Amino acid sequence: MAERKVLMVTGGGRGIGAAVVRLAAARGWDIAFTYVSNAARAAETERAAAAAGAQVLALQSDAADLAAVARSFAAVDARFGRLDGLVTSAGITGPRQRLVETTDAVWQQVMTTNGVGMAACCREAVRRMSTAHGGRGGAIVNISSRASVIGGGGEWIHYAASKGAVDTLTLGLAREVAQEGIRVNAVGPGLIDTEIHAAAGFPDRVKKLAGGVPMARGGTAEEVAEAVLWLLSDAASYVTAVILPVGGGR
Repeated sequence: MAERKVLMVTGGGRGIGAAVVRLAAARGWDIAFTYVSNAARAAETERAAAAAGAQVLALQSDAADLAAVARSFAAVDARFGRLDGLVTSAGITGPRQRLVETTDAVWQQVMTTNGVGMAACCREAVRRMSTAHGGRGGAIVNISSRASVIGGGGEWIHYAASKGAVDTLTLGLAREVAQEGIRVNAVGPGLIDTEIHAAAGFPDRVKKLAGGVPMARGGTAEEVAEAVLWLLSDAASYVTAVILPVGGGR
């Protein structure tokens, strides 16, 4: 039997991250995933992945806490002794505000979580997977957003800007490690029906905005997960430095 590869998913307790965890487990990966505070939802995700045959390590860790990021990867080393893939799904929107209403604290929180924390995770993964560092290669998929292109004006311009950072890092890192056995891509989800809208105080956002999507509906976390798993797989072996839109044409 082939040895199972190990995937780290940040923000894997719910939403898109949880969908990635469940699908990856079903596709033959062992899983480590992080969550911030919702232990009950994380436990549900852990049980679902284990039921699919995966070894699972759930870690409470905040992407904005860089020391916690390092500890999480050390825990993966201790449990699995290898790392073959990373999905950076941890992220926050911040409050729904126009730019003139935002505070420095909002910008710092969103940029630290979505940008600096994501970069730290990528750095830890490259240290383990790069053939230049003794690794055997692997794949990174960052979760961006169509907001990085649309701009988020009137809603989450701070979030959109942070996802622009995700896109730029993805492209730069992909070219930096292309000869070290690592492919780096991102998916840009559009209007996806997850809890992130309610958490930002806009629970009916998907329903209200679906008419502006060419496919006339919001997407699902599972549809995004399918794109992520393809980018992680050998089927995408010649694909790197790509930001793949998953937005129904939006």
